[in-house]
Order: sequence, then C-alpha cells, then structure tokens
Amino acid sequence: MNNLKLIIKREFIARVRNRTFVVMTFLSPLIVTAMGFLITWLATLNNDEIRKVAFFDETGVFRSDFKDSEDIDYIDYSSLSLNDAKDSVVIKKLDGLLYIPKKLTNKELASSIQFFAEEAPNITILNTIEKIIGSKLTNQNFKEKGLDLDVIEDSKAKVNIQIENFSGEKTSKMSNYVKMIFGGAAGYFLMMFIIIYGNMVMRSVIEEKSNRIIEIIISSVKPLQLMMGKILGTSFAGILQFLIWVILGGVLLAVASSVFGIEPQPVGMESATILQENNQQEIQLILQDIMKLPLGTLVFSFFIYFIGGYFLYSAIYAAIGAAVDSETDSQQFMLPIILPLMLGIYVGFFSVIENPHGTVSTVFSMIPLTSPIVMLMRIPFGVPWWQVLISIFLLVASILFITWLAAKIYRVGILMYGKKPSYKELFKWMKY
Repeated sequence: MNNLKLIIKREFIARVRNRTFVVMTFLSPLIVTAMGFLITWLATLNNDEIRKVAFFDETGVFRSDFKDSEDIDYIDYSSLSLNDAKDSVVIKKLDGLLYIPKKLTNKELASSIQFFAEEAPNITILNTIEKIIGSKLTNQNFKEKGLDLDVIEDSKAKVNIQIENFSGEKTSKMSNYVKMIFGGAAGYFLMMFIIIYGNMVMRSVIEEKSNRIIEIIISSVKPLQLMMGKILGTSFAGILQFLIWVILGGVLLAVASSVFGIEPQPVGMESATILQENNQQEIQLILQDIMKLPLGTLVFSFFIYFIGGYFLYSAIYAAIGAAVDSETDSQQFMLPIILPLMLGIYVGFFSVIENPHGTVSTVFSMIPLTSPIVMLMRIPFGVPWWQVLISIFLLVASILFITWLAAKIYRVGILMYGKKPSYKELFKWMKY
C-alpha cells in the first residue's frame, strides 16, 4: 500500500510539474474563450453584410413585392434588356440577377424562374425570394378561383398543443432537448476526459519503458501496483486541471462578456411586449422541466460512471503502453478504444433522444464499454433504479476483469523491447 501511495504521488507530481501541463492548464481556457468570442464576432460581421440582388421582371407583377430588408437590397433592372442586366450585375459585382419570365400560367412561371450568379447564391437569399414569389402566386391562384383572401386568412388556425402528464403537470415541447443537453454534456465530457488522460497514462508508460527506468522500478514494485498508481496519479492531475479550467474559464468568460460582449439590439416596447407574451409561458415550462430533472441522481451517477469509465479505459491504455515501444506503434490498438466511445456518443445523440427507453438505448446503457456515456444520457429521461444498478454492477465487474487482463499484459509487456506485438501475442501474454 505504501508503494502504491508513493507511485500515485510521483505520477501526480510528475504530471503537475510538466511544463506542457502547466502551460495548457492556464492557456487552454484563454484560447477557448478567445475562440468563442472570435466566432461570435465573425458571425456578427457576416450577419451585418447586406446582399445586393438585381431582378428582371418581365411580368411586371412582382416589382412592388421586392422591398429592401435588413439583409437584402433589391435593384430593379426590368427596364433594361436581359443581356444588359446580366452585364450590369457582373460589372457592379452584385450578388446575382433574378429573372422572372412572362408565362401563360402561374404553374409554368413557378418552374421557369432563374437566378444568375457567378458563385453559388446564399441559401437565405433563395429562400427569401422563393417565399415572396410563392406567396404572390398562391394569392393569385386563390383570386382566379374566386376565393376571398381575407376569408382564407381569417380561416387559418394556429395549433399550439399543450403537453401534460396524467397527474396534471404541464411540460414544455423542448423538454426532451433540455434533458438531452444535460445528459449529452455529461456523456461528452466523460468521453473527452477518458481520451485525454487515458492517452496521458499510455504515454507515461511508454516513456518509462523506452528510458529503461521501468526495469529499476519493477524490481521493488508489483506490476499491478505500478499500473494502478499511474492511473490514479494521472486521474488526480486531470481532475485538478479540469477544476482550474472551470474556475479560470468562468472568470475569463465573465470578464470578456463585460468588456467585449455584444449588447442586445434595442426593440420597441410593443415588440418586446409581444415577444415576452409569446415566450414567457414556454420559458417557465422549460425552467420547470429543469427543476424536475433527477439532478441528484444525475450528479451521483456521473460521479460513479466518471470513475468507472475512466478506470476501465485507463487500464486498457496502460496495457497498450506496456505492449509497445513507441506512441506510433500504439495506433494499431487505438480502434478498440475509440470505437466504443464514438459508438456510445452516436447512440446517445441519435437513439436516446428519439426513444430513451427503447431496446437500442437500453442495451447500450448496459454494455460496460458504452454504458458510462449512454446511461448518463438516459438518466435525465428517467431510468428505473434496477437498470442503473445492473449497469453499475456490470461496469464494476468489467473493471475488475479488464484490470486483471491488463495487469497480465502489463506484467509481460513492460519488459519486452524491440518487437511490435500482434493481437495473437497479446492473447498469449494473458495466459501467463
């Protein structure tokens, strides 16, 4: 036990004192915060750009419908010839020319409209133009059939389905997305922690093996103790780094928001009142959904699956590090690690949100290699306690089994040099 404590302490200090670790601990939040505000600033610049579109309307029907907006300025070239209009658009470097030909029927016209541009046009521009023309043609069709547009408009019904459970509690339409955000964030955070610090464990083993330091250490320490010490020491360093990231990132975000934050655009009192009336009830329902989430279960489960998932995969990373002589040689063994992690993420985002209690979601929340991610994504939707217990039991049993197998590979591979092992040889080492 004393040897294990010494190894944990040594690994923790070695990681924390590493220059790269120190630099990235304090530099990463700054880079992430700066990138976030840079993306926001660039998006703002892009949104402020006004597109200039010319139109050539042979029908003369749509000229009054193309009115300048915040995003698009329309220029009427209908008085020119079509060729002159095209040349003018090219010379003035406009975003495009909309050509509306004269046809006998609206049906023919709808399929004959063209947009000329040097480059692929902005999809927002096309959608806006299609909406303007489509609305105009639809109203014309109604008039031709003798229908009253005012009567049609008054007859339109806007359906707003209210969601309520059998006990009378109302819920938001966004309820599933709220739950997915909480579960998805927990699962994705766990996956990133496993990949980053599992690789750190592997690199530590490879480094000591390549420097032949391991031959001295192994003479006084059992291989299992050495492997567990590396896993625990690296995990403590990782937890410390993440805590610093959270604290420093929160401070930087608050400071950057106050200094460089984008102020909300002022709106009229009437618009603000309408927006508030339309969204207030939905916002209240979303807040109620958040408060009804099993936050205690989610936090407890995150702690359990965080530790369990990390230990499960770190044991595999340590075994791979002991089996190879360089990080390049380890690439052939990365697929068995990355594949279940990515599978867990995809199952979580594409299956859990659609059917959190379906067969696919339930099965993958029980498989130990994917359960830390998938079960964390399922818990906000409400999971029976017996399913959580079975999942945790299988995870713990798998940790013990994988650690036992990894220790066998570690014991043999840590002293093997000069040969790249195959999967067949790894199976042989497990029998020793």
